[in-house]
Amino acid sequence: MKRLTTSLGLALALLVAACTDREPSSTRTVTEVADPADVIDEELMLALAQAKNFHQKAKVYRSDDNLPAATAAVRQILSLRFPANAPEAEDVRNDARALLGKLLYEQGQFDEAMRTVTEGIAQSSRESFFVANLYTVKGEIHHAKAKALAAATPPGAPEQIKAESHAAIDALEKSNLIIEALQKKLIKERR
Repeated sequence: MKRLTTSLGLALALLVAACTDREPSSTRTVTEVADPADVIDEELMLALAQAKNFHQKAKVYRSDDNLPAATAAVRQILSLRFPANAPEAEDVRNDARALLGKLLYEQGQFDEAMRTVTEGIAQSSRESFFVANLYTVKGEIHHAKAKALAAATPPGAPEQIKAESHAAIDALEKSNLIIEALQKKLIKERR
């Protein structure tokens, strides 16, 4: 026990020494009061908390195979009020639209799923992980629709199946292009 305490004390001392030897990452001091612009708005925090709770409800309903209730919970996220111009609002809504799209296509509602995802893409003001995810879900919807068409095997379906499959690939490629652009931007910012 004594050896463990001594080791922990030595590790803490080395950590403190290492931290004090480095250059500060910003010009702010530890005791400086936070800039009001850096503080997250309470209205935003409340909306984010509600979104998290609705998302969790949807997850529980989905695990119980109650897709209609999961869908209703996700729709509640889309009705939340966020502060004006909060970029987090767009991200939360796009995340919700992606999940809603999945829930809808899992229920065979391909057109509604596609409309949900397409609206999210159209309403996005910037490329982000969440927009890339919308394209991924768009690809999943096309793929699921192709599989449903193949299972139904109506006459003339092979062309429709092929079109849906290629649309899936195109959407997934768009998602990858967005992700690659975001990765390059992050690498450039870190240099």
